Amino acid sequence: MGLNKLYKEESGQGMVEYGLILVLVALVVVGALATLGENTIKPMYDKIKEVLPSDLATK
Repeated sequence: MGLNKLYKEESGQGMVEYGLILVLVALVVVGALATLGENTIKPMYDKIKEVLPSDLATK
């Protein structure tokens, strides 16, 4: 009877589902940043590099 009660217990199931959703969201964010990151970050970096004095930009 004790094993039957443990088998039917579902209290930890919600946390596992939230964990799986969190992992899925993290993978989507990493994929989006890998795809779009080069196109969005590089132009901003180039603008900052233009504004900085040349001796700071090379370090």
